[in-house]
Amino acid sequence: MRFLIVGAGALGGYFGGRLLEAGRDVTFLLRPRRVAQLAKTGLVIQSPQGNLQLPAPRHVLADGIDGPYDVILVGSKAYDLASTMDSFAPAVGPNTVILPLLNGMQHIDALAARFGEERVLGGLCLISATLDDEGRVLHLNDTHDLNYGERAGGRSARVDAIAAQFAGANFGSNASENILQEMWEKWVFIASAAGVTTLLRSSFGEIVAAGGEAVSLSIFDECSAIAAHNGFAPRAAAVQRGRAFLTMPGSPITASMYKDMARGAAVEADHIIGDLLRRKAPGQAATPSVLQIAYVNLKAYEARRAA
Repeated sequence: MRFLIVGAGALGGYFGGRLLEAGRDVTFLLRPRRVAQLAKTGLVIQSPQGNLQLPAPRHVLADGIDGPYDVILVGSKAYDLASTMDSFAPAVGPNTVILPLLNGMQHIDALAARFGEERVLGGLCLISATLDDEGRVLHLNDTHDLNYGERAGGRSARVDAIAAQFAGANFGSNASENILQEMWEKWVFIASAAGVTTLLRSSFGEIVAAGGEAVSLSIFDECSAIAAHNGFAPRAAAVQRGRAFLTMPGSPITASMYKDMARGAAVEADHIIGDLLRRKAPGQAATPSVLQIAYVNLKAYEARRAA
């Protein structure tokens, strides 16, 4: 099975590197700048689950794609998705499966519209990772899980084939029979965490210490209600876990969107929070809610950044 990993950033670099480590047929689709970086250092992963250095991982540029791949793993930022789709389009053949790891749901709509509903699986990853200034992949926690499955539910031959390829690689993998539910539950938490930490410029623990626990829970409950309106009410375990994370005293955790904002980078405001607000029930939160205020805050940041 031929894998095309779109990019060798934190997500693509980590999971693609682990697949290469396990002897799978992996090619990275790269931009020239990352090609030059990897030529100097190789693909380096520093992780509590084991370090890895791959001196010369196989790669291709967009104009060098020579035919279809079996699986295309996409982990780009949402604001880069349009150009990312253009870059890997020549690798999509009649039997290609696209496995996206972006948060939210808007990317699913875009990929399905471009390449066909039947080619797009659901997927998510649970990992905290980043690139350092030298291009090394830094895995920051013990979790490194990748969940995937048919969006219609159940199992299929192609999901089983991917599961066989993932087996033995140094990351957790789960061929889910209910992947959309899992994606919505992650979206609820990601949007809540991003909304409250970017709005209040603080970690979960700092918000609790300032007496803001009710603010965090309000935004989580609003996101959960939107998911329920769309047929994916978070299950009890997801609700308990999300509320506990958001209200944990002393927690240093912030959302990755807050980290992006703090360093003046682009943020996924529309994809993570704006799109969620667009899916709310008519009349829900008619007066400005915490989630709506958080979205306005992010859009104001984007306007300042653009100026």
